[in-house]
Amino acid sequence: MVSDRIARACAAAGRPADEVTLVAVTKTYPASDVVLLAGLGVTDVGENRDQEAAPKAEQARAAGAAPRWHFIGQLQRNKARSVVRYADVVESVDSVRLAEALDRAAADRAEPLEVLVQVSIDGDPSRGGAAGDDLWRVSDSVAAAGHLRLGGVMAVAPMDWAPDRAFEQLRELSQRLVATHPGATTISAGMSGDLEAAVRHGATHVRIGTSLLGMRNPLR
Repeated sequence: MVSDRIARACAAAGRPADEVTLVAVTKTYPASDVVLLAGLGVTDVGENRDQEAAPKAEQARAAGAAPRWHFIGQLQRNKARSVVRYADVVESVDSVRLAEALDRAAADRAEPLEVLVQVSIDGDPSRGGAAGDDLWRVSDSVAAAGHLRLGGVMAVAPMDWAPDRAFEQLRELSQRLVATHPGATTISAGMSGDLEAAVRHGATHVRIGTSLLGMRNPLR
């Protein structure tokens, strides 16, 4: 079970198991699965396509499920207004312009929208993420926004990197961020294949899909 893997990884790292939150990635699965997961105690779910996530969140809410919704995919600025209606956390902010769009869209929310800055570990722009000085510019922009709250960082380990190398680098960047923004302590890292390495290097959230729900049907 995924919860057992997380608990074992935390024990091996000398960390309490409750330091790591499971984000169940439910893309391509129906709202009924979100409802089932919520009934089993899953508190956080992740989606990466607004056109799928928006109706799913509404359907799950109508069925009585109220998890924290994480938007984890690359986000176009023109989708900001839709995403802020259901997302509690946007994990994939990688530009000042996107942060500004989300801030404007979140103006009517009762509470600030939590934002994680997506880090590009290897600097490849095709996969999204901020690198170099852009990381600090984006972080400062989010922190200064009136309707956003800087939660921390998110990253995906590049396929050609050892996970330990990638997540060690992410932890170092997180520590630098926290030195300037003490509340930005979230590290969202690790998926089905590398969650143990992520926990070893300080992940507070792991995004798990395949190990929890099985192989997905391909998107059309």
